[in-house]
Amino acid sequence: MSDSPAPLADPHLVFDAVEGRRDLVILGSTGSIGTQAIDLVLRNPDRFRVTALSAAGGRVALLAEQARRLRVRTVAVASPDAVPALREALRTVYGAGEQPPEILAGPDAATQLAGSDCHTVLNGITGSIGLAPTLAALKAGRTLALANKESLIVGGPLVKALAAPGQIIPVDSEHAALFQALAAGKRADVRRLVVTASGGPFRGRTRSELADVTREQALNHPTWAMGPVITVNSATLVNKGLEVIEAHLLYDIPFDRIEVVVHPQSYVHSMVEFTDGSTLAQATPPDMRGPIAIGLGWPQRVPDAAPAFDWTKASAWEFFPLDTEAFPSVGLARHVGTLGGTAPAVFNAANEECVDAFLDGRLAFNGIMDTVTAVVSEHGTPATGTSLTVADVLEAEAWARTRARELSAKATAEARA
Repeated sequence: MSDSPAPLADPHLVFDAVEGRRDLVILGSTGSIGTQAIDLVLRNPDRFRVTALSAAGGRVALLAEQARRLRVRTVAVASPDAVPALREALRTVYGAGEQPPEILAGPDAATQLAGSDCHTVLNGITGSIGLAPTLAALKAGRTLALANKESLIVGGPLVKALAAPGQIIPVDSEHAALFQALAAGKRADVRRLVVTASGGPFRGRTRSELADVTREQALNHPTWAMGPVITVNSATLVNKGLEVIEAHLLYDIPFDRIEVVVHPQSYVHSMVEFTDGSTLAQATPPDMRGPIAIGLGWPQRVPDAAPAFDWTKASAWEFFPLDTEAFPSVGLARHVGTLGGTAPAVFNAANEECVDAFLDGRLAFNGIMDTVTAVVSEHGTPATGTSLTVADVLEAEAWARTRARELSAKATAEARA
């Protein structure tokens, strides 16, 4: 193990650490990660200053309010159609004589911001569209606080080729937990990583009992408040499969030494087992502001970033093995992660299409993984290793999305026949 490549995320290495206030760019500012990051920044103005924000463009009033409160220089929206409404929203919140921020618009706007002058880029975009901003931030030499797991998963070799040691700090609760636990020991002494899963809203159900679950049931997560795509991914445990791939890429630990265990309370966010039998767990009440603070502030900690446990109150913490028959997504993720190349991109893109179909009522819940499995099995020999390009990833994703739409439509038609 000591002769294997250095991990992308290493708590012992600090990339471009600075004293004093850090300038930040927040991508996906109106989403769950972005809004919580802004809350953290506003409570710690001596530590952080935001210079630019990006969002998809669907919540321009919120984006304008964020821009004014943070006094940013630039705001960006992915949709050019949102610009008129954004200009009006900025006029509404900015007073006479105040200078509103510059506006960037278009699918490359977030990528442009990711390479702009700052210390840290928080990539809180959802989906594989976050790949280009991830690469731009790394190429520009910025510290990357990575909440957009999909960009690492679909573009693993591309990200690894650009990232300097210590340049990526993970923001997912599970990977921030592993990151912190790994700081307690040497990499050569790590036996395995244990990634925890809440089990989602359907923990304990059999595959047959999942056949008729509804959109509303799938979106009713017992622990976390997240966007609809991530919430459905948590219900299918696809999210956990993606996290296994991400852990492999971030920490360079083989797949057979990364395990998933169900922990309904979501208090322990993940664990590292060392060769001497010790297991170190990182635990906090469920709150994403803690992992965000790690991403933005490491190696310093941000006081009172998130709530702590009240140890004067009794509590029970449970752990269960993963039901791989009801939730085959983790096993499929291991398979595509082992294949490498464009296989993870196919897996992720097909899943995104199937989740959209499920949310629109066009595909049954079990049909999500059935369809993704079929698309992955049809995928040809993936482009691998150093030969992988962004064009390869985009081509694989386009094929996977088209094929997933075709197969999901066929499955729905057959179910209704």
